[in-house]
Amino acid sequence: MNQLESYISGYFGISNDSLSQVASMFEEESLSKGDYYVKAGRYCHKLSFLKSGYLRIFRQKEEKEITQWISGPDYFVTDLSTLIFQQTARWDIQALTDCQLYTLSNEAYKEMNRVVPDWPKLEKLFIAKCFLTLEDRVFSFLSMTAEERYNVLFEMNSDIFNQVPLLYLASMLGMTPETLSRIRKKALG
Repeated sequence: MNQLESYISGYFGISNDSLSQVASMFEEESLSKGDYYVKAGRYCHKLSFLKSGYLRIFRQKEEKEITQWISGPDYFVTDLSTLIFQQTARWDIQALTDCQLYTLSNEAYKEMNRVVPDWPKLEKLFIAKCFLTLEDRVFSFLSMTAEERYNVLFEMNSDIFNQVPLLYLASMLGMTPETLSRIRKKALG
């Protein structure tokens, strides 16, 4: 079982009968550092599983960029408004490092109903997990200090601090780069 099959099995609970068929619908894709997965205002006709590398999901707002999320290995990435609702992408998604992905085209995504009998239920669970992640992020912004948000991210994924510019991490955590540097110095000190 490869990395993709293992993740699909654990994330979606797909039976072994359907697992290899589902995994075969994904195609390997590479992005070089700086390449865009999708740009805001365009259509994103795919869902990808990040095998390696980091992608930044962000939006330009007035004079600055706001980082919404940074996806790393073992995460799915897409712009749901495009994939589910066929609207243009609301976010820019750009490779921060060279990336290896397993990508499912929009056409293959629609084929899941035929390949996996329980797909409507599994898709609902997938979207619910996305929603729960969003709820957790909103709650952290409403209830945690900047230092607590830093500590949670560091506990979840300390490698990200060696792979991603601190400017982007600060934006994702809702703080200035100076605040992040001060908190990081204190944590490491």
